[in-house]
Amino acid sequence: MTGSSAHQARNDRLVRGWLISIAVLIAIMVLVGGATRLTESGLSIVEWKPVTGALPPLNEQQWTQAFDAYKTIPQYRQLNDGMSLDEFKTIFWWEWSHRLLGRAIGMAYLLPFLWFLWRGALGAELRRRLWLIFGLGALQGVVGWWMVASGLSQRVEVSQYRLATHLVLALLIFAGIVWTLRRMGERASQAASARLKITAVTLLVLTFVQLYLGALVAGLRAGKIYNTWPEIDGGFIPSASRLFLETPWWRNLFDNTLTVQFEHRMVAYTLFVAAVLHGLDAVRARAGRSAVNGALWLAGVVTLQATLGILTLLHQVPLDLALAHQAVAIAVLTLAVFQVERLTGRQREQTPRAMVGPVTQTG
Repeated sequence: MTGSSAHQARNDRLVRGWLISIAVLIAIMVLVGGATRLTESGLSIVEWKPVTGALPPLNEQQWTQAFDAYKTIPQYRQLNDGMSLDEFKTIFWWEWSHRLLGRAIGMAYLLPFLWFLWRGALGAELRRRLWLIFGLGALQGVVGWWMVASGLSQRVEVSQYRLATHLVLALLIFAGIVWTLRRMGERASQAASARLKITAVTLLVLTFVQLYLGALVAGLRAGKIYNTWPEIDGGFIPSASRLFLETPWWRNLFDNTLTVQFEHRMVAYTLFVAAVLHGLDAVRARAGRSAVNGALWLAGVVTLQATLGILTLLHQVPLDLALAHQAVAIAVLTLAVFQVERLTGRQREQTPRAMVGPVTQTG
């Protein structure tokens, strides 16, 4: 191996290690965000201070000020009136940890990214994708505050629309990083039928739809009602008058707790059937080993996810089951991205062949 090739291989390992660490941090942040929602902690910090907000209250006076600020919003007055300072600290730490993770991810992404740019270590296409991911990450911070602001004046919780947007954007960033990692890896090209490619893409789209609906369910607390399965509201399919109770009709798709939970169930069934059929089709078509294994793994994890969803519903959303359900959802998304990239992706991206020093050096 030449010195240039060895340098390139080392650089590839560094970039992949960096992106893997970012993906892991995002997954952890999604889970902490889920716990923040389930513990009703998301409105405990009523100000957005991107820099100074990194420090929590450091003495009793600062804790009292933070608690007094929380007492001014409807959630405290209508749901938590009489809460003690110690109880407030519990919900504060969840939200503060969530925000701190967001800041840490931003720094863990930006600083190495700038270093790799300075070293001339990234190819043109990879640079463009990483800049796009950075831009989405910056937008995510704004969307997070936009979400929190929806619960500070008239509501006792954040808007389910904004919550769903916040979650899906986080997972879109996660998927972009996973896709980029796949594109950087050494792999043999996979021969696959058009049908396999279409069903793989369909599964990925369905996964994002299901994640969006899951966020609506969480935002509406819809998982704490209709806790029977396979029946919901007395039947496998509720009555139309109950599903479309509100006007205009389309608002039921986002605001009606029965309709939103029913949608979440129906998409889950569709995703499960599609994943199993995709796996069977890959085996029958004798696609490459990695394509078959990817399809079977995806079908298996979707099955696990459906099982956890049922258990979470039947037990009225306990924290441990709910977070396990969310963690496996991230695994489903990861495998779905893998499968689409495996069947439709182009050849791996190359980093620059020569990387003998910072771009500011010559010779």
